[in-house]
Amino acid sequence: MKDRYDLPCNIAQTLNIIGDRWTLLIIHEVLVGRTTFNEIKKSLEGVSSRLLSERLKYLEEAGLIVSRLYSEHPPRYEYTATESGQALEHVFHSLVLWGREHLQKCYKKLVHQTCGHEVSIAYYCSHCDTHVTDLKVTELSASESAPAPTPVG
Repeated sequence: MKDRYDLPCNIAQTLNIIGDRWTLLIIHEVLVGRTTFNEIKKSLEGVSSRLLSERLKYLEEAGLIVSRLYSEHPPRYEYTATESGQALEHVFHSLVLWGREHLQKCYKKLVHQTCGHEVSIAYYCSHCDTHVTDLKVTELSASESAPAPTPVG
């Protein structure tokens, strides 16, 4: 996939990887246990086979999923999320919470598995050992900056 955003911004660079149509939904399907091409295709009504195939290959190249051949004739693959792909679960939870609060027609809610009550997001500072609400995004210093990731595609 071609990078659409050439900006020094985490959001822009993340969207270069997961911002294409269907991409987040495909990752979500893998995370909830729909791991074969046919299961994903059936669940995502409207996605073409060609596009799904392209996105799965791209997600594997980007390191968000891995494929495993489970049938040789015909070749069939099972997809699982990598650690990087699994880390997107927090993004999906945030989207569910945002939708619950802001969509006119809402389909899901995020609940505590033990008691069944809805939850919210809380940020925690391990340095201060406290939950925080006063957040701000800041630029990384040169010493904190991670090496630039290898471009995909």
